[in-house]
Amino acid sequence: MDSSHKSKSMFTNLFFLFILLSTNFLTLFLSSTFHSSSGSWNLSTISKAIATLPTDDSDEPINVMQNTVDLPAEFVAFTSEQELPFGFSSNFDASSIFPPVGQACTQFPRELRSYMTYNVNGSCPDDELPAQKLLLKGCEPLPRRRCRPAAPAKYVEPYPLPTSLWKTPSDDSVVWTAYKCKNYDCLVNRKKREKGFTDCKDCFDLITGVEKNRWTSPIGYGLDFSIDEVLSTTKPGRIRIGLDIGGGVATFAVRMRERNITIVTTSMNLNGPFNNFIASRGVVPLYISISQRLPFFDNTLDIVHSMHVLSNWIPTTLLHFLMFDIYRVLRPGGLFWLDRFFCAGDQMEKVYQPLIESIGFKKLKWVTGKKHDRDPALGEMYLSALLKKPLHHSS
Repeated sequence: MDSSHKSKSMFTNLFFLFILLSTNFLTLFLSSTFHSSSGSWNLSTISKAIATLPTDDSDEPINVMQNTVDLPAEFVAFTSEQELPFGFSSNFDASSIFPPVGQACTQFPRELRSYMTYNVNGSCPDDELPAQKLLLKGCEPLPRRRCRPAAPAKYVEPYPLPTSLWKTPSDDSVVWTAYKCKNYDCLVNRKKREKGFTDCKDCFDLITGVEKNRWTSPIGYGLDFSIDEVLSTTKPGRIRIGLDIGGGVATFAVRMRERNITIVTTSMNLNGPFNNFIASRGVVPLYISISQRLPFFDNTLDIVHSMHVLSNWIPTTLLHFLMFDIYRVLRPGGLFWLDRFFCAGDQMEKVYQPLIESIGFKKLKWVTGKKHDRDPALGEMYLSALLKKPLHHSS
C-alpha cells in the first residue's frame, strides 16, 4: 500500500514537473520572440517554481537547487543535506540539517565559483574584497569554507586593556590587500589628504578627530544626544547589553564599556579594516550587513543604537523589516537610539515618520534639523530619536 502510494506520488510530481518546464520554456520562447525587451526567465526562477511542487508524505525537502544549477563542488558539499550522526533529534525535529547560505548566492555563479574554489585543508585565497561584494549582493551568510584565511606575515598582538581602547593598533595586525590605504597612518590622515565626501572619513583618528569627544556631551542643535543623557531616561543599571548597527570603529561601544555596558558592533570593511580595528580596541565586532536578520533572540537586548547607517539609501520595505527586527530583539522597556537618520526634507513627513511610528515605539526624544555636510540643494534633513519599546505589548 505504502509503496504504491509513493509511486503514484512520484509519478504525479514528475508529471507536474514536465508540464511546468514545458510551459516555462514555451513562455520563454514566446517572450523572446515577441517581447524581447521584457524581463527574462532564468534557472533561478524555474527552480523557485519547481520547489513549490507537492512532495510525498515523508515531508522530506527536495534539493532542487543542486539539480538545476552548475554549482561549485565545495558549495554543494557544504549546503547538501547533512545526516545527524545519532539519527533523529527532537531538538531539530529531523534526522538531518541543511547548512544555511544567502538566498542570492546562486544568482552570482561567477563570483560564487571564485569564492568556493580553493585547496581543501590549505590556504584560502586572499579575496576579502570580492567576498564582501558577494555578501553585500545578498549571498549572506557566505558559505563556510574548509581553508585557512590569509593572515599578516608578522602578526603583532593587540595592546592590553585599557590601553587598547584609545590607541591605534599595529599595522602588522591587518592584511591590507583589500584596501586603498596600506597602513593606519593613511587611514588616520585621509581626511586631510583626500578630497570629497566619504562616510567615516576621519573615524580612525582616535586622538584629534571627532571620535575623541563623540557622545560625551549634547551638541549639534540638540541632534547629538550624549550617552549619559540617554542613560538617564531609565533606572541606573538597567542598560547592560546592546547592539550598535553600523558602528564604524566602535567608539560607541568603547564609551559604553567605560560605563560597564557591553555593546556588540556591526560593521562592514568598506575601504578600511573596520572589524580588525574594532577587535584590536578590545570590543566585539559583528561582520553582518543591514540585510541580515539580527542574530539575537527576541526580547533580550537593553539598547540598540545606530548612527547615519539607517537612512534613505536603504530600500523602504527593507528598512521597515529592519526596524521591526530591532523592535523584536529589544526587551520590553528597551531603548532604540536612532542617531542622525537622514533623508530628503519632504520624505520625512511623507515616508519615514509614518514608517517609524508604525513599529510601535514610544517616543522619548524626537529632534529634526538640516543636514549641512553635503550639497544644500539636496535639502536633506536629520532625525535623532530616542524610542522605547513598551513594557506591555499592544496589537
